[in-house]
Amino acid sequence: MVTLTLDHIAVLGETLAEAIAHVEGALGLPMSSGGVHPRFGTHNQLVGLDPELYIEAIAIDPSASAPPDARWFGLDEFAGEARLDKWICAVSDIHAAIAALPMAGRAVELSRGKLSWTMAVPEDGRLPFDGLFPALIQWHSAVPPGRSLPASGAALTELTVTHPDAAALSDLLAPYLDAPQVRFQHGPAGLAAAIRQADADIVLA
Repeated sequence: MVTLTLDHIAVLGETLAEAIAHVEGALGLPMSSGGVHPRFGTHNQLVGLDPELYIEAIAIDPSASAPPDARWFGLDEFAGEARLDKWICAVSDIHAAIAALPMAGRAVELSRGKLSWTMAVPEDGRLPFDGLFPALIQWHSAVPPGRSLPASGAALTELTVTHPDAAALSDLLAPYLDAPQVRFQHGPAGLAAAIRQADADIVLA
């Protein structure tokens, strides 16, 4: 049985500095513990969220060599202000998940430092539903970032996926998605994360 659980959410920027500033400006929390992804020519920083989730700020690494094919997350075509743009779901068997949801892409083996994982990445880098289909990841590390990052005191309470074809996306994922924080809503394509921090409710979009 293929099951998708929410692993993390990603803020994209034309530069990593812009993506980091977007997260830190909304949450008032410093990001850290990032690195580089030579396979796709990108770099990132992270901040932990409860429960065992995290936010990733990611952008093209200008110092990296160009990859042999399209970058993940549609970063080759990303433009405009930094924004919450992707959600990533963990699976226990990436090949079974791709067989059930072939539009997720092909399996790509990746590593960064002590971390290793397999990601489903479309050939052209573009996830379906205007990028709002979840990226799929299988961690091979015993302790993935959602469990190893320091507690930040911030918790994701809801992730709203808005799309003109939200009902179709919801129906497609319904047999597999086990993520009570996620809801689907009809409207212009976009993501919004409701985050509770101390006594404040923050929306990261």
